[in-house]
Parts: sequence; structure tokens; C-alpha cells
Amino acid sequence: MKSFFALAFVVVLASCNGSDNKPDKPDQDSSLIPIPVPVIAYNIVADHPHDPGAYTQGLEFHNGTMYESTGDYAKSTLRITDYKTGKVEKNHPMGSNEIFGEGMTIFKDKIYQLTWQSNVVYVYDIKDITKPIKTFVWPYEGWGITHNETDLIISTGVNPNLYFVDPDNFKIKNILPVNDSKGPVFALNELEWIDGFVFANVYETDSIYKIDPQSGKVVGVMNLAGVIQKAAPEFHPIPQDEVLNGIAYDTATKTMFITGKRWPRMFEVKLN
Repeated sequence: MKSFFALAFVVVLASCNGSDNKPDKPDQDSSLIPIPVPVIAYNIVADHPHDPGAYTQGLEFHNGTMYESTGDYAKSTLRITDYKTGKVEKNHPMGSNEIFGEGMTIFKDKIYQLTWQSNVVYVYDIKDITKPIKTFVWPYEGWGITHNETDLIISTGVNPNLYFVDPDNFKIKNILPVNDSKGPVFALNELEWIDGFVFANVYETDSIYKIDPQSGKVVGVMNLAGVIQKAAPEFHPIPQDEVLNGIAYDTATKTMFITGKRWPRMFEVKLN
């Protein structure tokens, strides 16, 4: 009898746990599913030569002239180039074994150039890039810099923040955390202000993020994967540190200029 009841128990237990009687899984809360960031479509309208010796950190197109800041310690420069030929027209070597050039922007006829870890910001009169007219102290690493109508906007790379800074005294006015659908966005590098948004290259990626300067939300992303390999097959595989870095904008033609560290090409891009 004991064996009979044992057998009956096993049969009942098996039927209770059969696949036809499994409880339904609770519905997943759709509010917890990350919403993909919209992809920004673009067309490459021109392909220009670019100095393959330029370790590009900052790019700015101002009144028809291309300005570029480069890094790599003693090789760091501030320069003016002919973007159509890639020729360097004026060159100011400003780096050293301690000074590493980083992003730059032009605001009210002054050029602001960051340095990486030396906490120095160089300011130049736009008419003379050969010597700074003043310096500021920046307490963080310097990565990217751009501006809106009133403030300089700076990234440090090591945190997901954009810093809004007074151009006259370099004091921080506001700190804006940047987030996409997955959370905080780190490694924001070269910056450019375009039609009321901050466009930011994400270091060591092929992506440029479009950021709402009010909320800090990423509202669009450009995917530049494969662009340099297609235009310059000899530049493949890309050396580890020679990544996408360099965004400028021509307000007259509404085109972006995009390049990278030691890239042999610069691309002129129209957003769709």
C-alpha cells in the first residue's frame, strides 16, 4: 500500500507542474523598457583632405575660416587651416611635456583653448593666434568646449556633465547632467552648438550625440561608423587612439565638418 500511495503522489505532483499548468508570467512594465534614441540621418556632401599629423581635439568654423586645436603634449597647436586643401596656413605651437592641447571655441572674437590635465585655459584675440592675451584656471580636466549666446559650455570626459561657464571670469554658472535612455553618458568630448542643441562626440565611439541643453537628455544620435574606412581604405584598421574627434558648423551653409585624430580626411555633412 505504501508504494501505491507513493506512486499516486508522484503522478499528482507531475500533473500539477506540467507545462500546461504553469502560471503566466506577469506583464513587463513597458515604462521600464529603454526607448531607443532616434537616429539622425545625414548626407556627406564633400570630402576634404585633412592633415594626418593633426591630433584633432577641437574644431571651429568662424566667418569662413577653419580653426583647429590639436593635442599630444609637445605637438599641441592652435592653427588656422584651409579646409578645402588641408593646408595649415597659420600654426601656433603651444604644447609642452606638461601642456596637452584640448578643445577650443570662439566667442565674441576671443578664442578659448582648453588643456587636458594642467588646469589652464588659454584665451587669444581672434586676430592673433600666436600668443594668449590671458589665461584662466579650470579645476577639472579639459575635454570639449563650445558656447551658446551667453555662456561657454565645457565637458570634462570623466563625468557625465556639461558645465555652463561665465566667459569673463570662468566661474561655473550651472552644471547639467547628460543622460540617454540607459542612464548617464560619460566621455563627452568635442562639443559644438548647433541650432539650439549641443552636439557631442562620445570619445572612442563613432557616435555624435544631440543633447537638449535644458534637460540634458540625448535626443538624437549620429552614427559615423565606417565613414573614414570607406573614404581612406589605407587608414584601416584605425589605430586605437586615432578616433572620431572634431565637429564644426558653418551657420551660413548649415553644414557640419567632421574629422578625427590624425584622420587624413575631413567630411562636410548635411543633416536630413
